[in-house]
Amino acid sequence: MKGVLVSTTQRRLIYLSPAISKRWLAAFLMAIACFLGVEAVVHAQAATQKSTGVYLIKSAEGWELQRNGEPYFIRGAGGHKRLQALVDAGGNSIRTWGANNAGEILDHAHELGITVTVGIWLQHERHGFDYADSDAVANQLAEARGFVEQHKDHPALLMWGLGNEAEGDGENPLVWKAINDVARMTKEIDPNHPTMTVIAEIGGEKIPNLKKYCPDIDVLGVNSYGGAPSLGQRISEAGLGRPYVIAEFGPLGQWEVGKTPWGVPIEQDSTQKAKYCAEGYNYSIVGQPGRCLGGYVFNWGSKQEVTPTWYSLFLDDASSTETVDVMTRFWTGAWPENRAPQIQDLQVVDIDLNQVKAGARCISRVTAQDPDGDELNFQWVVQSETTDRRTGGDFEQAPPTHPDAILENNGRGAVFKAPETPGGYRLFVYIRDGQKHVATANVPFFVVP
Repeated sequence: MKGVLVSTTQRRLIYLSPAISKRWLAAFLMAIACFLGVEAVVHAQAATQKSTGVYLIKSAEGWELQRNGEPYFIRGAGGHKRLQALVDAGGNSIRTWGANNAGEILDHAHELGITVTVGIWLQHERHGFDYADSDAVANQLAEARGFVEQHKDHPALLMWGLGNEAEGDGENPLVWKAINDVARMTKEIDPNHPTMTVIAEIGGEKIPNLKKYCPDIDVLGVNSYGGAPSLGQRISEAGLGRPYVIAEFGPLGQWEVGKTPWGVPIEQDSTQKAKYCAEGYNYSIVGQPGRCLGGYVFNWGSKQEVTPTWYSLFLDDASSTETVDVMTRFWTGAWPENRAPQIQDLQVVDIDLNQVKAGARCISRVTAQDPDGDELNFQWVVQSETTDRRTGGDFEQAPPTHPDAILENNGRGAVFKAPETPGGYRLFVYIRDGQKHVATANVPFFVVP
């Protein structure tokens, strides 16, 4: 028979039987309650219960995320690839957009000691989903329930990301109500992890409708690019009353930049992107203590969207860009031992890029440097402008490249021939330092007969 050993004031050990043990413990707790007050014991029990799991704590200083009883600030990235590189850079969390392969992703993250905001994809009206169709909405809710029940106890789970830009223009109450139904269901099944929905910026009636229709959403996630530096101030002015996470931030979006006369967006180079990411992080993430719980830089991998480099923090060969260096400094307090090359200028000289004659011989020049003095290698590529332009980050096919267009590679300059087929193209330069780092830039040009 097992019992409990209790030390007395004379340091003698007294054996208590199980029955006596229960009575003794009850009396002991009652004595503490009388001495400290019942409320203190209740708070102590609540604190013990909250020592595991993830919870939002509000104090006089504002909101704080706590994981297993310790403060947790999100140093995150969007995507589930190159996770060792994320850990090496000081990151502690990733975000997914849907729950496909969530088990494998959670397991891998747990092995590396990082967390996952697990996305549960909620359908978009722009893709044809009808939120007035009660059966379709009920099926979506049931599918979400299955994901929550399957993964709610995983130790790498940080939060639930319920929908990504599902709100559309933010005007349809049925969408917000459906989001809240998923959040309420999630909280009933899993009270140990916060709920978050992610919206595209905060304009129009998005925040008022979130506050009106979504009481069960704990955290607001916002995808913000050009607006990231001002987002914290704008959220404060909107009176959100809840903590927020910047669920995607990065360079200026293709909808936020200048365009050529033929209507294609002009991409920032990798150095400009790094500076812009730093500005957004400074002002609206670490600059908003008690209100912002952290952020997820986009995209911790490579992705074709407008171009193969617009949102890619890595290339397919695993070379990392200057933005990764910037995030490393934010997350660890120090620059990485070796840093990516930096670009000052890229130009095609003595030619009108709006009307380049087919077959014309063109000369390009780039100005770049390496912070570590590494020898630089220059790759020049002519690529067609994409004709598979999508919205909202939907999958795009990569356009073809034209290797025969590069006539001479002179390192910091190149001679290339305009393709014979009229239309839009871009000249890319990839600058590598031999240390798995890269700088990128491109200029669009239009070929005429």
